[in-house]
Amino acid sequence: MNALDLSRWQFGITTVYHFIFVPLTIGLAPLVAIMQTAWFRTGKDHWLRMTKFFGKLFLINFAMGVVTGIVQEFQFGMNWSEYSRFVGDVFGAPLALEALIAFFMESTFLGLWIFGWDRLSKRVHLATIWIAAIGINLSAYFIIAANSFMQHPVGAVYNPQTKRAELNSILDVLTNPTTLAAFPHQITASLVVAGTFVAGIAGWWAVRAASQSRPDEAAIYRPALRLGLIVLLIAGVGVAITGDVQGKMMFKQQPMKMAAAEALCTTEQGAGFSVFAIGDVQNDCNVKQLTLPGLTSFLATNDLDATVKGVKDLKAEYALKYGGDPDSYVPMLPVTYWTFRLMIGFGAFSAALALAGLWLSRRGATPTGKRFGQLALVALPMPFLANFTGWIFTEMGRQPWIVAPNPTGDANIRLTTSTAVSPYVDVPSVLLSLVVFTLLYGSLAVVWFGLMKRYTLEGAPQVSGDDVAGHDDDAPLAFAY
Repeated sequence: MNALDLSRWQFGITTVYHFIFVPLTIGLAPLVAIMQTAWFRTGKDHWLRMTKFFGKLFLINFAMGVVTGIVQEFQFGMNWSEYSRFVGDVFGAPLALEALIAFFMESTFLGLWIFGWDRLSKRVHLATIWIAAIGINLSAYFIIAANSFMQHPVGAVYNPQTKRAELNSILDVLTNPTTLAAFPHQITASLVVAGTFVAGIAGWWAVRAASQSRPDEAAIYRPALRLGLIVLLIAGVGVAITGDVQGKMMFKQQPMKMAAAEALCTTEQGAGFSVFAIGDVQNDCNVKQLTLPGLTSFLATNDLDATVKGVKDLKAEYALKYGGDPDSYVPMLPVTYWTFRLMIGFGAFSAALALAGLWLSRRGATPTGKRFGQLALVALPMPFLANFTGWIFTEMGRQPWIVAPNPTGDANIRLTTSTAVSPYVDVPSVLLSLVVFTLLYGSLAVVWFGLMKRYTLEGAPQVSGDDVAGHDDDAPLAFAY
């Protein structure tokens, strides 16, 4: 493997690992804030217990996300220096805003929330978690804006003297139509992760407490279970709607990506949606089974009979417009094809949990059946996997572009992955850092899983609203957990 291959592997491994924590952090922050708001409004101790319980799991996840996210920005300047040189003026702007505004909000107010349980008034303390949750979601917006520039570059001009893309409108970058489509899709997907997480753990605990003949303890988890299920149901509908909007935009902005998602070899009128394929998708992209007629055309244009361009025609267009080998413009079809389907398939487990949980918890009932507890555990990792595969499809479907050309923008603002890698980093250096990061992240994964498992098995702490209410001048400023 050369330095390019190793750099791609390293960035892929560190990014996917970091993304374990991102959607849960984005989605769980507002859910914890809702739980604390419920305690603030009702004064019921079970909401305080749920706030402390899921708040602790949220903090563990947030800390791991911060640690693993730092590595991402180092790689831009080291392994991908040519990319940073070419678009750093544009790409760095939303990342700077993320650090200066969003990360400041989330870190500062999360610190106040952690240490302020018995130092701040209830109202002020509640405000801190809401501001932190807003900061976390604002952070996601700025990062998606940076990524969206790679998908659809706007707000920049090409300088022929410096041979760089230079920012000319930060407003255009932040209001990129790709950003406006991708952000709600990612937020709703993150809420699916958090809803499944809360509902899965609360549901499992309800079943466990019931099996131990502790019906009162089982009932404690029912409100959190219902909250997670309702959020999961609403967010699931949101994912479908925003995904449809984003898909239609991708068909216009990156038609090759969507053709690759369907392994659509030739241009078709009334193109069908392939549910699964048997055979060599890469070399014979017409090997398909169980195709739903007209669905791909509908997803692209809302018209069942619309014409959708295929891979062969698109790669010829790209070669004519940009030069080079036509096959170089085709992403890895097995990856794009199957990750697109796995993204949908993994999400089905969360839908099953939502439907089963809402039915079993209707009319004030608490689910206590063993099978529901098993479903809750099985469903827990599935939305994480759906988010992974969705982002793998989004990023690898863009290949060979690291900055995809904008069909209506400055034609010179485009960059292939092969020309974005640093020319000064050799194979031993990248290989060494790849091995070190993989081993380090593997160790961190063990620590993260151990902490999450330990505090999940401990269950909701026995606390009372009187223990954390008000301000005591004599109380030490100590970690609230």
